[in-house]
Amino acid sequence: MYDRRIAARVKGKVYKTVVRPAMMYGLETVALILSQFVILFWKCLQNHNVWHNASVYNKPFVESFEETPLLVAVLTYMGYGILTLFGYLRDFLRDWNFEKCHVAKERDEQKDFVPLYQDFENFYTRNLYMRIRDNWNRPICSVPGARMDVMERVTHDYNWTFKHTGTVLFDVINMGSYNYLGFAENSGLCANAAVEAAMKYGLGVCGTRHEIGNLDKHEELEKLVARFLGVESSMVFGMGFATNSMNIPTLAGKGCLILSDELNHASLVLGARLSGSTIRVFKHNNMQSLEKLLRDAIVHGQPRTHRPWKKILILVEGIYSMEGSIVRLPEVIALKKKYKAYLYLDEAHSIGALGPGGRGVVDYFGLDPCDVDIMMGTFTKSFGAAGGYIGGNKELIDYLRTHSHSAIYATSMSPPVAQQIITSMKCIMGEDGTTLGQERLCQLSKNTTYFRRRLQEMGFIIYGNNDSPVVPLMLYMPAKIGAFGREMLKRNIGTVVVGFPATPIIESRARFCVSAAHTKEMLDTALNAISEVGDLLQLKYSRHAWPSDEETNHFSYLDSHQD
Repeated sequence: MYDRRIAARVKGKVYKTVVRPAMMYGLETVALILSQFVILFWKCLQNHNVWHNASVYNKPFVESFEETPLLVAVLTYMGYGILTLFGYLRDFLRDWNFEKCHVAKERDEQKDFVPLYQDFENFYTRNLYMRIRDNWNRPICSVPGARMDVMERVTHDYNWTFKHTGTVLFDVINMGSYNYLGFAENSGLCANAAVEAAMKYGLGVCGTRHEIGNLDKHEELEKLVARFLGVESSMVFGMGFATNSMNIPTLAGKGCLILSDELNHASLVLGARLSGSTIRVFKHNNMQSLEKLLRDAIVHGQPRTHRPWKKILILVEGIYSMEGSIVRLPEVIALKKKYKAYLYLDEAHSIGALGPGGRGVVDYFGLDPCDVDIMMGTFTKSFGAAGGYIGGNKELIDYLRTHSHSAIYATSMSPPVAQQIITSMKCIMGEDGTTLGQERLCQLSKNTTYFRRRLQEMGFIIYGNNDSPVVPLMLYMPAKIGAFGREMLKRNIGTVVVGFPATPIIESRARFCVSAAHTKEMLDTALNAISEVGDLLQLKYSRHAWPSDEETNHFSYLDSHQD
């Protein structure tokens, strides 16, 4: 007989149909018709609840993702094809000792071992990455603030090894650090407070929070973070990456469903994989794709058994660090309420950088923090420190304190780091008795708008939201990745270039991070250098006409005080 229960909701939980073999085909037909009726009913509801920017946001939600020009895409694929062809040729020459091989060799007793690395990874590292390796891991010998000092290095073996020349490139404009509010500094109120904390507590705790590593500074910080976020309670961790990767497995497990944005950070992806949950990916910021997965999850349940999922967890970020886009949070919250799912929001890049009060994407949209079940963020960006946090209701935080691997096994946060966060957060909140925090927030917003608009006017393809301080400039071709980074450094501008596999193969880019510490002169110097290099490398691919705007060139803030 069929044992079939029609989908229903009881006290917020979703109970789904469980199908077992049977002989009553009439009931099966009826159940199938009912399920199709439910799907049709949901589609009708969806059509009556279409989101429009005007009804969801207080201001236009503008994001730009201009398509890759066809010719550029073809040439990019050809470039990778040529590099691959020459890579095989060079490997052939190395095998016959016509070209010296700098790859580390295995010991004789390990030659019959299974290789540690995949063949493609080795091939890509040897023949593609090694050509532009000089653009990464550059040594810095100063505070990475608005300006920094870079140690010069040279290579005599095609980037396999480097030697320092002893020369230092002074006052390089830093356009690559996540120093959104300019708190990465070695002087001032935050630095002085951190020094005092180091003198009182030392640099390390040498213990976990459950043992003797729980300091009064940690408890003070957690209370402050909860108040800053507008939630009941919070918990801090010593490492931002581990805040995601070690806590998501605590919140979800076998029998749970995780719905993850396709552009989520590696820490979210790793945490989801470690949890053992079923993972399904929805298109970036695409609410139709997310709702389809939610609807299918409720209608079909778990694979094979068709039992209802124990829980459904949606993973999104506030600002996506490679795209510069902002999550459509009001729509995500509406869907999570509609389908009774949980929402995990990673505000690593948005906390301190968005919103009138610097409280992240929730503050940016003017939403209630209680609508987000798990609020996560890091202190490594806007606060100039290290570590991460999770905020939510007290029941959630108490559960994490007793079950999270990061809470039980990880060493406590360094006291000077905790003090740096406390001081900078109070500055943002205006509790230091000054308006410095609010001034930095306003400065960051104006700098972001100015920098983005000028790049668009120059003809570059820029990704992301107009309010995002993360500004990706598209390079596309593999040869231009290294060339752009080197040419910018020649002009005393420090930039970050990114390529495959961190991005799709035809979407290599330079990623700029705007800071409140940048002055008008710094931004103009960087913009002039970018335009010059863009002309040199022919990077102005945009086909959109961006009219010149007097407000862009003559902001009222240009003559105001720069922090």
